[in-house]
Amino acid sequence: MNANTISHDVIGAAIEVHRFLGPGLLETVYHQCLLKEFDLRDIRYISESPIKAKYKGLEFDTAYRMDILVENTLIVELKVTDKVLPVHEAQLLSYLRLTERRLGLLLNFNVPVLKDGVKRIVNNL
Repeated sequence: MNANTISHDVIGAAIEVHRFLGPGLLETVYHQCLLKEFDLRDIRYISESPIKAKYKGLEFDTAYRMDILVENTLIVELKVTDKVLPVHEAQLLSYLRLTERRLGLLLNFNVPVLKDGVKRIVNNL
């Protein structure tokens, strides 16, 4: 599957979770429910996948963890916040750069309609 198809499937799963739960819960609740929805839809993922940071030959093991890596292609970062800030977008873009992946989704579940909480971030490599 390509990244756009995976992204579409992930957004559909997230909408289902949000439609059932609504806004206002903790990020960990949405995280676990989204993983359950992935299981039901046969979407492969790794939760809390470590990211190694590298700098000029120096390597930092498990310096960071992405919320969910889907189909070894798409990074999904979950938020429950009043407003997605530039720092949230920068975090996801940094994860994309460090892992040399092209596409990520920033999903903010603290919105009345989830489509308003979806932000695609592209790493131009």
